This record gives sequence, structure tokens and C-alpha cells, in this order.
Amino acid sequence: MIPTKQTFGVIIATRNIFNSKLATDARIKVLDKLDKMGFNTIILPSEETPTGNIEGYADAIKCAELFRKNQDVIEGVIVVLPNFGDELGVVNSIKMSGLKVPILVQAVDDDNDKVDVKSRRDAFCGKLSVCNNFYQYGIKFTDTTYHTYSLDSKEFTADILKFAGICRVVKGLKGLRVGAIGTRPIGFQTMRFSEKILQMCDITIVPVDMSEIIAAAEKISETDPVVIEKVEAIQNYGSCSIVHKGKIAKQARFGLAVENWIHENNIVISAIQCWESIEKNYGCAACVTMSMMGEKLMPSACEVDVAGTISMYALALAAKTPSAILDWNNNFAEDRNKVVCTHCSNYPKSFFQNEIEIGTLDVLGTVLGDEDTFGAVKGKVAAGDMTYFRISTDDMKGTIKTYLGEGTMTDDPYGMDGGIAVCEIPNLQNLMKYMCKNGFEHHVAMVRGNVAEILEEAIGNYLGWEVYSHK
Repeated sequence: MIPTKQTFGVIIATRNIFNSKLATDARIKVLDKLDKMGFNTIILPSEETPTGNIEGYADAIKCAELFRKNQDVIEGVIVVLPNFGDELGVVNSIKMSGLKVPILVQAVDDDNDKVDVKSRRDAFCGKLSVCNNFYQYGIKFTDTTYHTYSLDSKEFTADILKFAGICRVVKGLKGLRVGAIGTRPIGFQTMRFSEKILQMCDITIVPVDMSEIIAAAEKISETDPVVIEKVEAIQNYGSCSIVHKGKIAKQARFGLAVENWIHENNIVISAIQCWESIEKNYGCAACVTMSMMGEKLMPSACEVDVAGTISMYALALAAKTPSAILDWNNNFAEDRNKVVCTHCSNYPKSFFQNEIEIGTLDVLGTVLGDEDTFGAVKGKVAAGDMTYFRISTDDMKGTIKTYLGEGTMTDDPYGMDGGIAVCEIPNLQNLMKYMCKNGFEHHVAMVRGNVAEILEEAIGNYLGWEVYSHK
């Protein structure tokens, strides 16, 4: 699950030929800043070292031991160089701790009028030495917006927030357990994926037959208090275009069966066989169940798109807001930088940021009948900035490949049913060519806001997956 409060290990480095007060003052300032921003910190007590900060191998031993004892809570390490710093103290603190987490390296500006022996920092140079050591040791790290800047700068605040997002994505995808509920629809070979490649990346797929979920739903009584509560929650979630409470109760029982299985198997996210088994064998659609889980930052993708739900989760981790799965579906007249993205849909309510209707599946309803297809979440997605992202397992190469970018969802009207998002993406045609040539699926995950830089760093640098960043 997405953590409510993150914890960083903190290293304030110093070097004996420079004024240690620069580091002492920085320690106070950095810890105060992180506390006010809502982060917990793990830092060696000031009395543990001669200067209260990290300098040399002896200090590194103590720092590494502290970090090792707190490895279960430390999500990332922030290294601050108030002066040149001691590269051995920094690199050995990380190496001996055994931590495999993101690292942010920050160095403080010199002031032009304070470069006398007692005031000069030389952190501009020291940062190169620290980063060189990380490179030698094979330790991955994240750089800041500028090579150096003030601890009071808005850039430091922004870099910390970005780094926190990187840490959430890296931690969230490690050891991830994904529920695959049912089998993929026979007509969608595009949803194939490799469990083995995902497992090599520490992502485990836990399958269950749809018949087991349906059987569990059938065993839940309509009069059970949890069903009554779930029915009320569905009715409050959006305007229901069906007055038969039995149909809403059927949807509620299915949702409870899914959620119970997820809880019992320690599942974080899921992908569901949303057609046609559930409609034919149980009598409802899966969309609103998936939408409501997504609203709780537990994404669920259609058509057993396991790679899609992982993409959704990465976005949700980065943005701390619900993500959605959409089809790259239609051109928008002759505007070649606009695309109509749709689904039946299962978008979370807050992704719409608009009025939603819970009704029957529009396209599938014409084949399977309105009676058995209640549960689709429909509406027009409100305008705003967005980030899109997709992972795909490439069996030919034995790797995970991805693409990402940013665009906007527009106010353009479009007369199609379901969940509609008209999107504008710079150089869209080049993106489509890249996707076609490299065998990407027709599904894409999106989230509100701009988090492409977070994902590019987390996925490309720390997880080592192939990234195409579209511009």
C-alpha cells in the first residue's frame, strides 16, 4: 500500500579541512525542513561523531549500523554536502549498510562574498567526488535540479518531493503481489504477458479462477450487513441508472468476494476477466468494483491486463492519486495531436473529476443484454494535466520495456458512450509509430498531474527497465 508518511536516512557530510559549523548548521536546517514537509528521518545522533556529522570511515561504520537496524523503514537516503564533504564517509555509510534504496545527492552553493578560509564550502567540487565514488561502487543515485543550490531554495523542496515519489515507486513495485482474477478474453492476445520476467523483477502474479470468485459471491447473503453497506456505497458513488436494488446487491456481493480474496492472499493490485464469464455466469459487469478499488489506490485493470495494472500502480505511487486504464481508441477528426481514449469504463471517480453514471455496458450490452451487464462507470473526464505510462514484458528480449510522457485531457465534446477522455499529446503520431513498431498494447495507464520525471528515474535508473520518454 502507499505509505502515509515516509522515512529517509540522512547523511550530512563534512571534511576536516573545512569549517564543520557549516555542516552543523545544515543538519539543523535539513532536519527541520524534512519534519515540516511531513517526513520521518533516521540520522546518527550528533554526539556519536566528533563534529556531529559524517566524516571518514569510523563515522561511516556507526552510520551504516544505524541504517542497517532501520532498513525496514528507510525508503531512501538524502546526502547533503554543506562543504566538500568526505567521500569515504558517504560511500561507506551506504555500502556497509546494505541498503538498496534510492539516494539523493545535494550540495550547497557557495556565496561569492563568503569564500574565505572559514566560510568557503567547495561543495560544487565535493559532489563530483561523492558521485564518482558511487559510480565506482555501482551505487545508483539521483541528482538534483542544479549541481548546487541553497538549502532554503524552492528547488530543494521540489527535489525532495520528487525524490519521495521515486522512493514510493521503487518500494511499491518491489515484492509486489498482483491478483490475476480469471483468464484473459480469448480475443485479446494483446494482453499476454510473462510471469517469469515479472518474477525476475520481484513481482509475483497470484491467479484465481473466476468461478471461485463467483461461487464466493453467491454464498454471500443479500441481507448480510456488509452487503447492505456496500449497496449504499455503490449508490453514493455515482448516479445509478438502474432502480432494481437486486442488481446493485449482486454487484456488491461480487465486489465483496473480490475484496475478500485480495485480503486473504495479501494482494495489492489486480487485473480482472471483465468479460464475458462474469456477465454470462453471474449476471453483472465488474467495472464499478474495479473503479472503487482504484479510488482506494488499489488499481484493477480490465481484461486481465496484468502489465496494465502494474502501470496503473506505478502512476498511483508517483502521484498519490487514483490512476485509470484506457484504450488508445479513436482519432479526433484531423487533429493529429489529439486522441480519444475510452473504456466501458472502470475509471476511479476522482479520475473523472466529473459527474458519473453507473449503468450497463454499452457495447457488450448489445450482445450480452442490459440485464446482465450492470456496473459500468460512465462519464466525461474533466480537463487537466495528465501523465501516461505503460509497461510490457518483451519475451523476445527477456526484458520489461516501457514508454511514458505527459499531455492534457481536454474539454472537447465527443459523442461516444462509456468513459471518455479526449487527450492532447505533443507529437502524438511519433508516439503511435513507436508503439506500433515496438509491439505495445492498446491499453495505457493515466493519472492526473505531471509525474513523468519521477517514473523515468524510478523505472529507468533504479529498476533498470527500458524507458522511452516521449517528448
